[in-house]
Amino acid sequence: MAQTLKANCSADLSIKNKKSAFKTHSPEETQELGVRIGCQLSPGDVVALIGDLGAGKTCLTQGIARGAGVGEDQTVNSPSYILINEYAGKIPVYHIDLYRLQQLEDIVALGLEEYLGGDGICVIEWADRMGRLLPENHIQVKITGEDEFTRAIEVVPVSAN
Repeated sequence: MAQTLKANCSADLSIKNKKSAFKTHSPEETQELGVRIGCQLSPGDVVALIGDLGAGKTCLTQGIARGAGVGEDQTVNSPSYILINEYAGKIPVYHIDLYRLQQLEDIVALGLEEYLGGDGICVIEWADRMGRLLPENHIQVKITGEDEFTRAIEVVPVSAN
């Protein structure tokens, strides 16, 4: 059953311990869910976003950044053309967009190893393109658009253990 949302860092989603499913009905609700996810993240965490074009990956990332302490004075937007945006906050957030990269060699050439498992949180749009390069331990977030505003969001902790 999908959970009802309220942006609140004190509400524990346990995203690192169990699979969770949510439904959002507006971009604002998707951002609220992102805030709740971002509040639970720690340096070195990797969030692998998977979903079609326009599914809400950037919208969710905006909330994740706010939950991780990125201030309202910083605009969080898709790094589609520059590939990586860095946001300073309580915990740095590295927003990576692999949409324009089709070959694994191109992804390798980005040098993501300096970001993955580092001092910040990595949020990777189109993470399914990373294949074996995706860290064994990460949080997979699959976003499916059901209609113009409704999103089904599945959050799954993935671990090598």
